[in-house]
Amino acid sequence: MSPQLVFLAVVFLAVLAVGLVVTYFANPGPTRGRLDTLAVAGQAGGGKAKQWIEKVVQLSGPLAKLSVPQEGWENTPLRTRFMNAGLRDPSAPLAYFAAKTALALSLPALVYLWSVLAGTPARAEILPAVLLIVAAVGYYLPNLVLREIVRRRKREIFESLPDAIDLMTVCVEAGLGLDAALVRVAEESELTSRPLAEELRLVSLELRAGASKEKALRNLALRTGVEEVDGLVAMLVQADRFGTSIADSLRVHSDSLRTKRRLRAEEAAAKIAVKLVFPLILGIFPAMLVVLAGPAVIRIYRHLFPILTGQ
Repeated sequence: MSPQLVFLAVVFLAVLAVGLVVTYFANPGPTRGRLDTLAVAGQAGGGKAKQWIEKVVQLSGPLAKLSVPQEGWENTPLRTRFMNAGLRDPSAPLAYFAAKTALALSLPALVYLWSVLAGTPARAEILPAVLLIVAAVGYYLPNLVLREIVRRRKREIFESLPDAIDLMTVCVEAGLGLDAALVRVAEESELTSRPLAEELRLVSLELRAGASKEKALRNLALRTGVEEVDGLVAMLVQADRFGTSIADSLRVHSDSLRTKRRLRAEEAAAKIAVKLVFPLILGIFPAMLVVLAGPAVIRIYRHLFPILTGQ
């Protein structure tokens, strides 16, 4: 049996063993299953997904303790990135740090196993450096994933913000207060932008809980991390403080955001030509050159070197 087949078999057995262990621990008892069924009868299977997440978090707890900071990490920028990504569940940090530990340990182990089974020549002084680089990649890979989630969520909130402000302007001009307008916009934005609807709903809940309007709006800007939302919050706070017309301020701010969104779209469209240069040069032009110039090159070769071609 070739070393590649042995390596694939070992990987398959390892994944199978992990899947069986997770299935065993995640399988609830009959009493717990009936209670969960009664508790989530109207949630369309949401309890099952939540139950799986809880089991996975429980299993990954020891791994998370190996990479989680000792204390004070809740006040670091990492916690802010979790809020910007919309990850408010208490189990999200444990899953994040568990993924960092698991990848930092498993990827070097797989690389070392592959190098041993495949028989690739690797000097003793090079292999530790390769394993260290792979471990570093596995450790920082969740950071890149979290950054991408934050970027996409910020972009979605920014693109749907002008429409939400227009709807808020209509609500305010119809006679609703800012609190009721936020609730109405959150309900209407559920179909177009779920992250923005969730953030506006949290603002309304904070206002109902007794928080001041300025504090609730500042928390909105902190949770989203979008510069345009920060400007909207500053505008609303100043309009409420100085008694100016909120509808006029919202209309002006909505026009500026729509202009900014159009400029970003034009900038992205202008970059397409530059981004297409490398795929054209590396992928399309060589194939076209072979198709167009190939027959001519073959004929020239046959005429110049008839002896080598045997004609």
